[in-house]
Amino acid sequence: MRRPRESYDVAVIGAGIIGCATAYYLASRGLSVAVFDRSYITSGATGRCPGGIRQQWSTEDHVRLAMKSVEIYKNLDQELGVETGYRQGGYLILAKTEREVKDFERNMRMQRSLGLPVRWLEPGEIREIVPELDVEGIGALGAAWNPTDGYADPFKVTFGYARAAERLGAEIFTFTGVERVIVEDGQARGVKTSRGVVRAEWVVNAAGAWSRLVAETAGVSLPNKPYRHEILVTEPVKPFLRPMVISFHDNVYFRQSSRGGIIGGWGDPNEKPGYNFESSPRFLITMARLLAKYIPPLRGVRVVRQWAGLYDVTPDARQITGPVRGVEGFIQVNGFSGHGFMMGPATAHLVAQFIAGEPLDLPLEPFSPDRFERGAFEGETAVVG
Repeated sequence: MRRPRESYDVAVIGAGIIGCATAYYLASRGLSVAVFDRSYITSGATGRCPGGIRQQWSTEDHVRLAMKSVEIYKNLDQELGVETGYRQGGYLILAKTEREVKDFERNMRMQRSLGLPVRWLEPGEIREIVPELDVEGIGALGAAWNPTDGYADPFKVTFGYARAAERLGAEIFTFTGVERVIVEDGQARGVKTSRGVVRAEWVVNAAGAWSRLVAETAGVSLPNKPYRHEILVTEPVKPFLRPMVISFHDNVYFRQSSRGGIIGGWGDPNEKPGYNFESSPRFLITMARLLAKYIPPLRGVRVVRQWAGLYDVTPDARQITGPVRGVEGFIQVNGFSGHGFMMGPATAHLVAQFIAGEPLDLPLEPFSPDRFERGAFEGETAVVG
C-alpha cells in the first residue's frame, strides 16, 4: 500500500467536495498537497447529499459565495475534463405564511441588488413552472423563483476534482485516518495518521461532521455539531419536474433526478445531535405523505431507497472557514450546515488563495471561527433543518 511522503506543503483532512476541491486549487498553484480520509472519497456528507446548488439565501455573504460557486460550476466540466451533471433547473421556494411572504420580499430585494435574477411568483404563476404541484392544497401564497439555481452530481464533481488534483501532483490517501493534528509552539506542523507522521506547513480541517473532533486534537474548540438528515428516492417516473421545490415551512425539498426518480429530504425538528446513520420509519412516512400532498400524481409511486447523512451544523447555520486563534497554519473549512456542496467550489478556491497568499475574491471574515466568541455573527434563516 502506497505510503505518504515525510512532508508536504499542505495536509488536507477529509476527501469530500471541500477537501478534494481545496487540493485541486492548491495543487494548481504549485503547492504539494496530501489529502487524508479515514474512509473513501465522498464517504461523508458529499456522497449522501441530493446535489442541489442554491443561491437564494437570507445573508449577503451567502448569496455572494453561492453565486461565485455557480460561476465555477458553469465551467467545471471543461476545467476538470468530466461530465458533472450540472444543470440550471431553478429553485422554487414556496411561501406558506404572510411572515414568509414578507421575509422573501426582503431577501429578494437584497438578492436582486447583488445581481441574482430572482422574482416573485403568484400562485397561478407557480403552476406555470410545475403544473403538477397542488398549489391550493398545500396553501402556497406564492414563491421565490430563481432560474439560475440548479444541481449537479456530487460523486462526479468530487471525483472530478480528486483526479484533476492528482494529475497536478496532489496525493490522496483513502482509508488513512488522522489521529491528531501536530502542534508545536503554537504552529500546526502536520498530522499523525494511521500510516505514520506527515509534516506540513499548513493543515486544512475539512472533515465535515468529524471536524470538531479533529480540531480538539489540536486544542481548538469548535461549536459545530453533527445532526442526522434523511433522504429518499423513488422509482423512475416520466420526467415532469425540472426545478428543486422547497418549503422552509414544512422543512422539505425535492427534485427529479436525471434517471427519473424523485429525490428529496425532510428535516425532523426533533432530531438530536449525534452520529446517527440509521434510516427511520418516521422519515419515510412523513416524506411520502409530503410528496403525495405536494404532487398528488406521485401517490402510489414506490420508494426505492432511503438513507441518512450528517449535517455539520453551526449555531448560525453558516460555515466555519479560516485560521484559528492560537494555532497558526491550522485552517478550518467545515460547519457548512448542509450547504457544503453548494458552497464548496468557491470556498475551496478562497482557502487556496488564502494559503497561497493571494488577494481573496471574497472576504473570509464573515465565516471566521472566532465570530462566536465575539458574538459577531448573523444567522442564516433560509435553511431546511
